[in-house]
Amino acid sequence: MRSSRATLRAGLSVAATLPLLAGALALSTPSASADNGSGRHILQGTKPLWATAQADRGATADSGKVSARVYLAGRDAQGLTAYAKQVSDPQSASYGKYLTARQAQARFGATPEQIKQVTSWLKASGLEVTGTNQHYIAVSGAVSAAEKAFSTQLHNYRKGSRTYRAPTTTASAPGSLQDAVLTVVGLDNAPHNVKHDDTLPPPDAVFRNAGPFSTYYGSNVNQKLPSVDGVKAPYAIKGYTGKQLRSVYGAGNKSGKGVTVAITDAYASPTIADDASRYAARNGDGPYGSGQFSQVLPSDYTDTEACGAAGWYGEETLDVEAVHAVAPKADIVYAGAASCNDNALLDSLGKIVDNRLADIVSNSWGDIEANETPAVAAAYDQVFQLGAIEGIGFYFSSGDNGDEVANTGTKQVDTPANSAWVTAVGGTSLAVGKHDDYQWETGWGTLKASLAADGKSWAGYPGPYTSGAGGGTSKTVAQPFYQRHVVPSKLSKANGGKAMRTVPDISAVADPTTGFLVGQTQTFPDGSQQYSEYRIGGTSLAAPVIAGVQALAQQGRYGIPIGFANPSIYARSGSRLFHDVTDHPRGVHHDLANVRVDYANAFDASDGLLTSLRSIGHDSSLVATKGYDVVTGVGSPAPGYVASYDLFRR
Repeated sequence: MRSSRATLRAGLSVAATLPLLAGALALSTPSASADNGSGRHILQGTKPLWATAQADRGATADSGKVSARVYLAGRDAQGLTAYAKQVSDPQSASYGKYLTARQAQARFGATPEQIKQVTSWLKASGLEVTGTNQHYIAVSGAVSAAEKAFSTQLHNYRKGSRTYRAPTTTASAPGSLQDAVLTVVGLDNAPHNVKHDDTLPPPDAVFRNAGPFSTYYGSNVNQKLPSVDGVKAPYAIKGYTGKQLRSVYGAGNKSGKGVTVAITDAYASPTIADDASRYAARNGDGPYGSGQFSQVLPSDYTDTEACGAAGWYGEETLDVEAVHAVAPKADIVYAGAASCNDNALLDSLGKIVDNRLADIVSNSWGDIEANETPAVAAAYDQVFQLGAIEGIGFYFSSGDNGDEVANTGTKQVDTPANSAWVTAVGGTSLAVGKHDDYQWETGWGTLKASLAADGKSWAGYPGPYTSGAGGGTSKTVAQPFYQRHVVPSKLSKANGGKAMRTVPDISAVADPTTGFLVGQTQTFPDGSQQYSEYRIGGTSLAAPVIAGVQALAQQGRYGIPIGFANPSIYARSGSRLFHDVTDHPRGVHHDLANVRVDYANAFDASDGLLTSLRSIGHDSSLVATKGYDVVTGVGSPAPGYVASYDLFRR
């Protein structure tokens, strides 16, 4: 399961890519704005790529309403970027010298004078200020007032089958505010929200797995169904649990005690506390202590119908239960967003940073890179950099559609996983043995062949591509320093020209046929609400698993956070601290597959069963190879990885 920002990924057909975002180059200042000689401060990236002359449908009515956010640059945007790098780089003299949230605000936050000046400018333009905090000033008003404030015209543009408003030229602010204004978002009104992209059907209506199952990989091999190359495939597992994942990823005696993991999603499941407690008791994860699980929620929710609010409950449940399963003593803070749009998610991330609510933040949502505007990316990167200087690490799932070609027609990566300031988590197919021992992993990528009507063959074997770990080379974000000398140039320069950010950084189990067992209250066909358990996967499983592993690793640091982990992760690349995951762990001539049996109605056998063979290790055009690759990054954590972060008292 994974959530995707903006529009459902399956409904997109986006071939365009964004212009190069100077804010991501070499981890430099995100605004990258300049005076164009007219005394205005240019806000780069505020004119969306789809707002072309060919798509122009004329001026937006002056009486129309605009709601926007003007993000503040703070005292020293360049200094923030530089210090975020220094405290995160083990080779830097400033490594680990984090600031408190109050110190971060005092050193890099917006000043009262900046807020006053920006507010005065916006009001003088005829806009109403509807909200102010240390990150942004929210405004609303007529189209004519927005045009006056940002020195641009707003027109209607055709985008796909819909028409949206957007600036005709790049927006700008007064030159006197160059050091105060980072960017503006909201001048275009194309959707900027997240929706579910479930690997399995969403659990707001009941979903249950049909058997037979394996309890560990290969424990139950089918004997009656067709062979492939003379080999009988095992049934998919019932769902791995914390005991198995802790073993294969080298938890040892670590529990995550003393570490706090935050989780961001939209909305909040009304049954999460009971579900998580029941699941832990049933599956041996240990009970939650007093205050170990808490929630930070908005006062009100919006866009519940458009966002499919109930569909988010399963995402939250997976994230919470996976973190607790891997790090059973870690504190968990769920920071729910008021809706599934970027502004709401930025607010939730901002709460975590402004109040230093956690050491590690797990995020299982995203969108394709072509849908991200540089303006929104700059707002996210500012939060991530503030988190870095406070010792907070952000982990994002890399996506569930491989190279995105089958989904969008264009090879691209997902965002915010493409940010140079987050850890992008890819996905694997995982084989755990009888004694909870590590057998092998492949890159997660699934081909599906259904059982033929006569039951004697797998129709169209190996079948079409269904899903797989997201990854590839960014078109907008330059290669960060920590990827140099690790990522092969054929990958970093896959788009031609300069070396660019590649995704993912690290990986963990994601394949739904080798997925995780989740327990959740669901709506049954008779309308009743009942707790039940089901297997699920996706990189939104991999992200909280890695967040849990990082909590284990931080436990041995005596209160010193790992922070933004990528420099440390890449410093360990190529060592035995990682499982070097490939697509053919048993040899190039040994294909791997599982038999999966599903209820046709997702609940019981009354409407029949659907039997399929799921071949693994086939992720669109992406390939998991020795060394760094764009399916699994540097690999998955091996025994020794967790302990490698230990600090020893002198």
